Amino acid sequence: MVVKVEVFTSPSCPYCPMAIEVVNEVEKDMPGTLEVEKIDIMVDRDKAVEYGLMAVPAIALNGVVRFVGAPSKEELVKAIEEEKTGK
Repeated sequence: MVVKVEVFTSPSCPYCPMAIEVVNEVEKDMPGTLEVEKIDIMVDRDKAVEYGLMAVPAIALNGVVRFVGAPSKEELVKAIEEEKTGK
C-alpha cells in the first residue's frame, strides 16, 4: 500500500525545512511506499483551509493531519507503518 504524505509549509516558517528533511529521509528509506506532495500554503491556501490548518509545518497521511510541527524520523516512520497496517 502506498501512503500519501502531504507536507504543508510556508516560505517564512523556520521549522518547515526540518519537516521536509525528515519526510525526504523517510522517503529514501522506504522506496515505493510513499507518495509525497509538498504544499506551500501561500500558494495553495484552499488546501490548508480544507484541512483546517492553523500552523505549519503540518504533515497529513492519507488525508488526515497527523503532525503539526516537525516530527522525528522515528515518529513519522511509526505513523506510516500504522497507516499501512490500518491501525
